[in-house]
Amino acid sequence: MWPRQPPRTDTIGQMVPTSTLRARFAASLSAMYGREVPAYTTLVEVTEEVNRDVMHRDGADAERLGTLARVSAERHGAIRVGTPNEMRSVATIFAAFGMYPVGFYDLRDAATPIPVVSTAFRPVDPDELSRNPFRVFTSLLVTDDRRFFGPELQERLETFLDERTLFSPELLELAEQGDLDDSDADRFVELATAAFEIGSEPVDREWYDTLEAVSSVAADIGGVTTTHINHLTPRVLDIDELYTRMQDRGIEMIDRIQGPPRTDGPAVLLRQTSFRALAEPRTFRSSDASVYTDSLRVRFGEVEARGIALTEKGRTIYDADGDYPDTEPELAAQDIGYFTYSMNPDRPQDDRPADLATAIRGGWLIPNPIVYEDFLPASAAGIFRSNLTGDGAKDDAKQGSPWSVDRMSEVIGRTVADPHDLYRAQSTASLQAMLRDDTLGSHS
Repeated sequence: MWPRQPPRTDTIGQMVPTSTLRARFAASLSAMYGREVPAYTTLVEVTEEVNRDVMHRDGADAERLGTLARVSAERHGAIRVGTPNEMRSVATIFAAFGMYPVGFYDLRDAATPIPVVSTAFRPVDPDELSRNPFRVFTSLLVTDDRRFFGPELQERLETFLDERTLFSPELLELAEQGDLDDSDADRFVELATAAFEIGSEPVDREWYDTLEAVSSVAADIGGVTTTHINHLTPRVLDIDELYTRMQDRGIEMIDRIQGPPRTDGPAVLLRQTSFRALAEPRTFRSSDASVYTDSLRVRFGEVEARGIALTEKGRTIYDADGDYPDTEPELAAQDIGYFTYSMNPDRPQDDRPADLATAIRGGWLIPNPIVYEDFLPASAAGIFRSNLTGDGAKDDAKQGSPWSVDRMSEVIGRTVADPHDLYRAQSTASLQAMLRDDTLGSHS
């Protein structure tokens, strides 16, 4: 079943629009995360400095892939859960914010294996994205994958996970209710934010270490009784400059920027980097039941720069490390990038060729880039890997459990959308609207 459409706001006087809820939620999480991870505040400050400087340097070109207001407000978060029931609850909560599952990512075969499969919850309507594009990359622990978990450990892990409650009944009731007025909306955002705060209950050290021997991510998911925001990511217009400025401030960054290399041509897809996970004080319980304070490194500060969404053809070229055109018109003409289109007012349209590529190359049509709103498996795994405390263990002689986008859809009870379908529909709708306007104009 396709996600239900958000209720109409023009007929419900007191209802808070989902885009407003999303903006409140993103701001609330950002404030909370800044309190818990002070270096994140530094990251946001440097991001804002770089964005202002890029605007001053590049003018209108800086907003080619989104207005400064959108980019400044933009965030994506990352969380991790342990069971299908927890994943379904997450889907229910995010749907109330107008965020639906898009894309399927399997990180179990990364260079450093991570026993999770993931999707991203985000708005799917272009207008909703422009109002507030908050996304949450959400990973589910694959407890039945024998390459990571033997039968005994799987049973212990699933028992532990089944005994915890991540989300309060009140939070889920408000999420299912929808149509929230200001009072309920405030309470909903408050509860949703609290659900992703770092936990205060003592961590069972022996159990945590058992899981960490398999994977640091497994321990972060299944070794504690709560979940939390793992990172919260602002968007920057020049990630190379940000990387340098963060180092100049004494912040230890991971060793490189993940994603496509910088080129002189249009930015494509997604580039990401982060400061390294910080040692944060946590309370532990030892095997003799004594409680003490130590530290864990599980949360870090990621930042991203977004480019043009690539078509399936474009992704094939990118994944093969191939060369692609260095101009937006050629990306569009060769069907390598996704674009919306407008007619060039300076070029007479009565002799416009029917072939799209010819019309683009001849200047009759102006391609406008569609921003890549999703994630790259290799980059996500690279960010995770750069912030792990160990390589973990994986037995490749064992059989892994099968996962697919269809299984993820079944688990969470909602259709996981294909990003390409969304980009293609946006591009096609633009062409159809332009042709309608053209036809009307020719008879006026």
